Amino acid sequence: MKQVLSLFTAMGLAAISLNSFAQNVVGSNISGSVFASQKAVESATVMLLKAKDSSFIKSGITSKEGSFLLDQPENGSFLIAVELVGFKKYYSEIFELSQANPGYQVKPISLEMAAQQLSGVIVVSKKPFIEQKLDRTILNVEASVTNVGLTALEVLEKAPGVTVDKDGNVSLKGKQGVLILMDGKPTYLSAADLANFLKNTPSANLDQIEIMTNPPAKYDAAGNSGIINIKTKKTKTKGFNGSVNIGGGMGIHPKANESVNLNYRSGKVNLFGNYSYSYNKGAQQLELTRNFRDQQTGALSSVFTQRTDMSPESQSHNYKMGADYFVSKNTTLGVVVNGALSPSDFNSTNITNITNAANQLQSVTLSKSASNDEWKNYGTNFNMRHVFDTLGTELTGDLDYIHYNSSSNQLFNNYFFNEAGGKVQPDETLRGNLPGAINIYSGKFDFLKTLKGQIKFEAGVKTSFVKTDNNAQYDNLVNGQWVVDEGRSNHFVYKENINAGYTNFSKQLNKKWSAQAGLRVENTNATGNQLTTGETFKREYTQLFPTAYLGYTLSDKNQFALSYGRRIERPDYGDLNPFYYFLDKYTYQVGNPYLSPQFSHNIEISHTYKGFLTTTLAYNNINDIIQQVLEQNDSTFTTFVRQSNIAKQESFTLSVNAGFPVTKWWTTNIYAQANHNAFEGYVNNGNIKVDGYGFTTNISNQFKFNKGWGMELSGFYRSKMVEGTVISKPMGVVNMGISKSVLKSKGTIKLNVRDFLDIQQFNGYSKYQNIDVTIHNEWDNRVVNLSFSYRFSKGKAIQQQRRQSSAEDEQNRIKAGRN
Repeated sequence: MKQVLSLFTAMGLAAISLNSFAQNVVGSNISGSVFASQKAVESATVMLLKAKDSSFIKSGITSKEGSFLLDQPENGSFLIAVELVGFKKYYSEIFELSQANPGYQVKPISLEMAAQQLSGVIVVSKKPFIEQKLDRTILNVEASVTNVGLTALEVLEKAPGVTVDKDGNVSLKGKQGVLILMDGKPTYLSAADLANFLKNTPSANLDQIEIMTNPPAKYDAAGNSGIINIKTKKTKTKGFNGSVNIGGGMGIHPKANESVNLNYRSGKVNLFGNYSYSYNKGAQQLELTRNFRDQQTGALSSVFTQRTDMSPESQSHNYKMGADYFVSKNTTLGVVVNGALSPSDFNSTNITNITNAANQLQSVTLSKSASNDEWKNYGTNFNMRHVFDTLGTELTGDLDYIHYNSSSNQLFNNYFFNEAGGKVQPDETLRGNLPGAINIYSGKFDFLKTLKGQIKFEAGVKTSFVKTDNNAQYDNLVNGQWVVDEGRSNHFVYKENINAGYTNFSKQLNKKWSAQAGLRVENTNATGNQLTTGETFKREYTQLFPTAYLGYTLSDKNQFALSYGRRIERPDYGDLNPFYYFLDKYTYQVGNPYLSPQFSHNIEISHTYKGFLTTTLAYNNINDIIQQVLEQNDSTFTTFVRQSNIAKQESFTLSVNAGFPVTKWWTTNIYAQANHNAFEGYVNNGNIKVDGYGFTTNISNQFKFNKGWGMELSGFYRSKMVEGTVISKPMGVVNMGISKSVLKSKGTIKLNVRDFLDIQQFNGYSKYQNIDVTIHNEWDNRVVNLSFSYRFSKGKAIQQQRRQSSAEDEQNRIKAGRN
């Protein structure tokens, strides 16, 4: 394994050292870059034409950096044409390709705005639901009818290679530890709180979802399985424009989601903002069967059969507003303010039947709990961008401050009965008050320059400071008086500072080969202080994270890519906090202050055929994997959940993604993935070694009919999976929806039914050492959604760059809620 990793790193470094040689390598290719208002233009159409009659030969699309590369094996006279909505069509000067001059570098192309104002006209581009690019997969959210009325978490479920488990935790290609960004910046949320946040973010706010399984050195090294970047809507036209969405749904209980997006640009100032509201009342049923055995003989001693009926009810108010000021044609300053307020109530009733080995009822415990929670946050981002020349040399900077505040007031009542229904012991009442606060300061600078020989050079630095303060206070009701529960109460303060720097080089070596290599260094300093007990810990470490990429274009039909990256997954802040959260008297979760970071090596090789069929083989090796495990105290018959560094993991993944038109009116995208996961380590005072195969598929069918009608039929299936110490059984869902364009295509009505067969449920089990638990979980998943969206615009199209804040990791690691 070490030899393989060394080979990949050496390949990347060798690609850089060959730059001077590559400058002398010529091929029949035409390259160049496209800009508008000094900014790189992405997704512009570049066409190669014959000079004598302007007949079309081939075309390509500009990259995120505005660059393009077209190969042309024949000699002759040619010219380049560039098209983009809202801009004048550009024609280059005529140039010659011959044996003496087989390659041509087009001068930097600067597009001009179209003179015509688009007053009262809505230009709607028809994008495919899934786009496959060399370094990422892109989901265009609005392109899918069945996304209407959904949450961001439900949209993620439909993404190729993405799975969401019973607790809302997101995995990518069978691996947990995904870094999720919003508009290029982190959410600063733990897995549990991130799931809650995504459940309360309506799909109407989303524009695109980018999936990167092996990100370059520019991104934080966090996220052992890659990065998912969720882009929210931001209008790209001058003048005043925006959109409004109104929607509602009905499952067992009602749902609602509304949003408004506004943008105004005039002169040197651009103002933008959006607001969304969502309401969701759900229903959930959790069933656990726990077998307790004699540790000496292994004989069954008792069985706990638990059923919990839960009624979660939540609201969410999300807002974002900001301004860009164009100091000059080369310099832009910006500020963004965003925040959220999410109050929720959570009520549950749990019945635990305790039977002996002969299945005779011994006792019954009734537990009732009520929780009133509030989660609110706000953040401010200051950003700048300065372009030095027309070749794309630029400096960007971001400063961020983010604050989270949470509160949770809980009340637990336990009642105990014998098999005849009589009371067997006094009632127990426990209350909890769990306030929490998180403050994050972050700053970064990034520099980009194209060096001699068309070598793209990137470098940057980043620093972040995080402080979390959680004070869990529990009281027992004793003889009518509240008495502090010293064993459960805990005040925990955690501080962390991460300093990072990176360099990255990339180059198109010739018309067939391209290479990229980068190195990121991160220095981590952390302290934890349990004020209640006086226990403290301190950690300091510095790690290197190399990345290397190699691309090969065999022909117009076949492209290959090879990549390697090392990544880190740090513990969530809340997982380090040893406070308790109770489901019932016998089941709870607790933090682990002794968690260490996990490190992974990721290797991928992919082949793309004709631009629509991509096959990828990936290998992943993780040390000290952080995994949720079940542990059991046989003397008190309690089971608790906590995160632990349980094992090392190896996984192999083979995936295929194909998107193509079946007919003129039917387009399909099919994703299929097979994987093998193996875990080996020490859990719950014993060795564990488990492995297994899994299969996942996502299928989306889009149908386009006359007079603005559209339809979609989509779904996913996941086979039996090994997820650490839990084995999950097969699960799937089928969705369908229809849409109709109205009001001269300014408005759209969408109706969809999610899980209309009502088949999406979680079933699984965990069996190792003294643990023997069977799990069944179902929720309010079959929902009918109806929405109406309206777009209005008075202006002209422009290219507008999205800001990415300095926060690239920390926000993904906050934990203050429940799993």
